[in-house]
Amino acid sequence: MIVKNIAVLICCALAMLVPMKHALHVFQQNRYECGRLTEWIKENLSMNVKNSMGILLLCVIATIVSFMQWSFGWLLITVFLLVLFLYLYSKETKKKYIKPLVYTARVKRQIVVMVILACVIEVLLVWKELYFTLLWSAYFLPWIILYPMSLITSPIEASIRQSYLNDAKRILDSHAGLIKIGITGSFGKTTTKNIMQAMVSEQFNSLMTPASYNTPMGITRTIREMLKPIHQVFVCEMGADHVGDIEELMNFVHPQIGVVTSIGPQHLNTFGSQENIIREKMKMIEMLPSDGFGALNYDNPFIRNYKIKNPVETITYGVHSKDTDITVEDIHYTPSGSSFTVVYKGERIAMETKLLGELNILNILSAIAVAKHLGVTWSVIQRAVKQMKQVEHRLELKKINGYRFIDDAFNANPTGSAMALEVLGMMPNTRIIVTPGMIDLGEKQFEINKHFGSLMKGKADIVILVGKNQTKPIYEGLEESGYNMENVIVLDKVKEAFTYVYTHATPADTILLENDLPDAFNH
Repeated sequence: MIVKNIAVLICCALAMLVPMKHALHVFQQNRYECGRLTEWIKENLSMNVKNSMGILLLCVIATIVSFMQWSFGWLLITVFLLVLFLYLYSKETKKKYIKPLVYTARVKRQIVVMVILACVIEVLLVWKELYFTLLWSAYFLPWIILYPMSLITSPIEASIRQSYLNDAKRILDSHAGLIKIGITGSFGKTTTKNIMQAMVSEQFNSLMTPASYNTPMGITRTIREMLKPIHQVFVCEMGADHVGDIEELMNFVHPQIGVVTSIGPQHLNTFGSQENIIREKMKMIEMLPSDGFGALNYDNPFIRNYKIKNPVETITYGVHSKDTDITVEDIHYTPSGSSFTVVYKGERIAMETKLLGELNILNILSAIAVAKHLGVTWSVIQRAVKQMKQVEHRLELKKINGYRFIDDAFNANPTGSAMALEVLGMMPNTRIIVTPGMIDLGEKQFEINKHFGSLMKGKADIVILVGKNQTKPIYEGLEESGYNMENVIVLDKVKEAFTYVYTHATPADTILLENDLPDAFNH
């Protein structure tokens, strides 16, 4: 009996290896939030059951084996199952994901707690001789114990997080005279930050938060590891997907300069309403000190119509809004970049840049607003705009295997996606778009993706949709717009899309990669 119990426990433990990795991967992509995880499970339940059929079949075999008397045949079957489970795990570890599970210190702590919880449950079930329940729960148990694991680890993570935050605050407080620039918005934050850094660093010793480090812990890590006494300016991207996020970051960093790049329906699921998004994003301006400075995108109606209660000095900018403090004229796009004229206080200054699209011109204007406030000269700004590199994965023109791509993989908002289509529409020869659509848009998600599909007519000659389920609204939008549906290809994986492109496109064509969903949301 003891040998049998140990064999069943080992079989069950190995059966849980792949499901536990999947569960942790999804939990990480849902930002370690149980509420987001629950919504994901509800939306993907049928897919989970389908993907688990192989494991469940093995559990059926193991269940039958568990009721057999100990024999040489029973031993052989047990060994076979052990080898099979190990094979499945080794196969899983070799899979290539768009965003793989990152084994951070936090994930390692979660694994320890999940293993302890799983062992306790397994031992109890074996002690009660509930072999059937034990083996059949092998796939689902890791998903269930994610919740108590989160409950147990949350105080630990909060304590670690707070200690790091306190250290970062201490470093900021000790850095007298540091000019801190906060940048937020529903989209355009990272690009604006990179452009801002390119301009400001020409005249100041400046540090920016790298990549998309826009959360409290990302900003904390930047301050603790990178901020030095020689830095004069700190350009800080601030993200938000819940009410209170910007307020928390403003109380943490205390920027004297704030930029709001845009406001839209991004993260409606977690914000709850568009009004909540507007109020939260505009706290960037409302919470600036009275002697601070704010830059506002007046092409965005939500920002333009917001009544600011803080008497802080502000400057407005826009491409279409001509009654702003800074605007542009004579915009021209080519496959290699953009040119335009900045109009500011009666002056007209010609600009050239490698960056593509109207959205990037807006981002440049916001950076110019701050740079001029800090006393940067026009000649320095012109040089910075001309020399600045394209921002990775954001309307980035690049060559991949000899083919011309516009990489907009990190874009996931309605305005940016529409502008990306405008850029694609100006390209020569065959124009191809590869997209899985947009997520995290709440009740408007279907409507927004459908509208996105309707905009493709006249801009894209071939449409490749990745993921049959999530791209249904795009497909419907294409149909209703009168698009030639013979030129619409629906595929399951991004890898398949690249294979199609490489076999059908030519180096003279242009391929737009619009958004790149994490694996948990790509179906």
